[in-house]
Amino acid sequence: MNRTIENNIVELSGVITSEPVFSHEFYGEKFYIMTLEAKRTSGIADVVPLTISERLFKVEDKHVGLAVNVYGSFRSFNEHDETGNHLILSVFVQDIEEIITKVSGLDKNEITLIGFICKEPIYRKTPFGREVADVLLAVGRYYGKTDYIPCITWGRNAAFSSGLEVGTKIKIKGRVQSRIYKKKISDTDFEERIAYEVSASNIEVAD
Repeated sequence: MNRTIENNIVELSGVITSEPVFSHEFYGEKFYIMTLEAKRTSGIADVVPLTISERLFKVEDKHVGLAVNVYGSFRSFNEHDETGNHLILSVFVQDIEEIITKVSGLDKNEITLIGFICKEPIYRKTPFGREVADVLLAVGRYYGKTDYIPCITWGRNAAFSSGLEVGTKIKIKGRVQSRIYKKKISDTDFEERIAYEVSASNIEVAD
């Protein structure tokens, strides 16, 4: 299995929480979407979407509840519908293996990205005074393609990243984070949705 993409590395350990749903076909190879739950040390779980080839697992088997290790990269693509363009994010699985004996508390959710800031960071403070900055990172892929990954930084990392210019090459380490939010669809109705981003624990300017 190819593990040479060093500017976009995701390593997960957790439990599969959904059965595979067909996503798309590329040159005769079918790809499916599943979700994996990885718990934080606080006990809160991040539910991470996986894009996985039919060549890496048996589609007809039952998968919910299966403990696995996953290696891959965080990818994005734009989906267009009647409401506009949407950035879709998922972990593209390059390697997956079953964990025969799942040990409680050993979930893993680590990501390393190296890319270029492609939009001016948005700095703000929470109602409790905590510093936050949103950073959109352009991470190169093979064949000239680029993944656009939203990242969120906190505290000193937020203050640091807010001063970086568009075009700066940076390295971010953190985890793939999922969060639920409510999207207003009418004056009286809201729709619950899930957003994905990288929660950065470390950020530095790259060479």
